[in-house]
Amino acid sequence: MPSIRRLSRSLLLSGVVLAVAGCASTQNKAPVEDRKAPRPAAAAPVAPPAASPASTMPPATDAAKVQPGAENAGKAGYYTVKPGDTLIRLALDNGQPWRDVVRWNGLENPNLIEVGQVLRVVPPNVDASAVASRGVAPAKVEARPLDGKPAAATATASAASAAAPPAAAVAAAAPPAPAARDNDDEPAWAWPASGAVLAGFDENRQKGLAITGKAGDPVLAAADGRVVYAGSGLRGYGNLVIVKHNNTYLTAYAHNQALLVKEDQVVRRGQKIAEMGASDAERVQLHFEIRRQGRPIDPAKLLPAR
Repeated sequence: MPSIRRLSRSLLLSGVVLAVAGCASTQNKAPVEDRKAPRPAAAAPVAPPAASPASTMPPATDAAKVQPGAENAGKAGYYTVKPGDTLIRLALDNGQPWRDVVRWNGLENPNLIEVGQVLRVVPPNVDASAVASRGVAPAKVEARPLDGKPAAATATASAASAAAPPAAAVAAAAPPAPAARDNDDEPAWAWPASGAVLAGFDENRQKGLAITGKAGDPVLAAADGRVVYAGSGLRGYGNLVIVKHNNTYLTAYAHNQALLVKEDQVVRRGQKIAEMGASDAERVQLHFEIRRQGRPIDPAKLLPAR
């Protein structure tokens, strides 16, 4: 009977082992990939954004700027600013006081003018086309705009400048003389200095006379008039005085070492207005211009014979 008992015990033990093995195989089953489940789709590449019209066209701020007064471009009595222009130069070329040009155009800063800007260069109450049609007396005038710029004929002859530095010195005021009459087209001329003529008028290179002298020699007003500029704001002229004589004529006196008058001062023919010097020049000299309606003409044709 012991053998039967041992057989039963063996069978019982075998069953337990099989049961445990079965449980172990159930609990440690390896994971199986579910191949029926759809895989997640790969993300599509991001396309660059399409260029908008604004990115291929210049912004509105880069568009051509419409300058003040553009509607008057090309009209008589108006001037379109070009590269390199200054208010001093364009006012002088058009025979106008710079302060008048500032006022007519409502300029807040006379030092700031822009290329393409259109400026009035004749008085508002003057018919510019009628002024231009009067022309210039051919016997006395070499009609050519300064530096090749178009110069509108005007009713007022005077000077121009963006800034008016104070004069180096102010002479004792001479007894005031009546300003030249508006219709007095021919002032009584006198030589502005006693020296010899170093260089004569040349419409292409020399807009006036170069008169020799020593530093400090007197520079005299060539006719009765009113000072419309006294300063050094016009490049190439040094210390400069400009005198308006009437609606037609003005005179310019350049390269002085000292200025003895100031703006709006009335001067008489022969009055000392400056001292000769070499400011903005290679040697001591007086550069003297006569301008008729803003255009430089040969002073030798108007000054009396010596």
